[in-house]
Amino acid sequence: MADLVRVNNLVKYFDIGPGEKVHAVDDVSLSIGEREIVGLVGESGSGKSTFGKTLLGLHVKTSGQVLYKGEALPNKYKPNDFRMYAPHMQMIFQDPYSSLNPRMTIGEIVGEGLKLHSNLSQVVIRERVIDWLQQVGLQADHISRYPHAFSGGQLQRIGIARALILEPEFVVCDEPISALDVSVQAQVVNLLDDLKNRLGLTLLFIAHDLSMVRYVSDRMAVMYLGSLVEVGAADDVFFDPKHPYTKVLIGSNPEPDPISERKRKSTTIQGEIPSPVNIPDGCRFANRCPEVMDICRHKTPILISLTNLANEQKPRQVACHLFT
Repeated sequence: MADLVRVNNLVKYFDIGPGEKVHAVDDVSLSIGEREIVGLVGESGSGKSTFGKTLLGLHVKTSGQVLYKGEALPNKYKPNDFRMYAPHMQMIFQDPYSSLNPRMTIGEIVGEGLKLHSNLSQVVIRERVIDWLQQVGLQADHISRYPHAFSGGQLQRIGIARALILEPEFVVCDEPISALDVSVQAQVVNLLDDLKNRLGLTLLFIAHDLSMVRYVSDRMAVMYLGSLVEVGAADDVFFDPKHPYTKVLIGSNPEPDPISERKRKSTTIQGEIPSPVNIPDGCRFANRCPEVMDICRHKTPILISLTNLANEQKPRQVACHLFT
């Protein structure tokens, strides 16, 4: 499978004062193949959303490289760069309530991309907007309504239509279900999965819900304090995690069956996540790791491929001294 997007050593720091920086994304490398869904998981504050936005140029990279179809994307986007790459790479935002302009009609919101990035007439744009509203499960007469008239699930469908009307190849889904009621989360995920299959999309799916990520993703990447700690096929990572952080993260994931959940011995991550301003020496998970060793406190582990795992078609990558 050829890489559609490749990220090499991506770094994003935010300056917060004299000599102080937030290490939001720190030396992350990740490849995403054509028509592949890669799920990105981790605790709040791990850098998942910042990674997705920096990848798309919504944040200026501190350093590193992003390749799209083998072509290096600019470090700092200019207006012409957005016009060039926006039709190919789009984003579905986390909160549909704040990501849609309340003063614009649904037709204006969904059709804005075509207005900016095409020479289509208003009549054709209107026809395409109606078609996309229907593709995401809404009605043609919704085109003249405003966001306040819709539920959260409907608003997220509108956000999906807005992103996909340009027919991009790559879409970053930034926690697209976290602001929704549980009853509609599965509907939105199934919609994305259906559109992915019909349109041949490539997705970076960022989420907290590990079970949902495992369901929708081909591969899963686990992020902790700005760095990747494990990458592999979604089922392999979910059912046979290797990194201690992945183990406790999945162990703390609740069972959907209430009977099984009552019987299950749940695990919790001890200690507090270190400050992203003062990154500790060695492994970033060392102060919370149940399997910590002396080397972990002074030497930073790097992401390596594990080649001795049976029946794994895609290489597992783990950043842990237990495997070095």
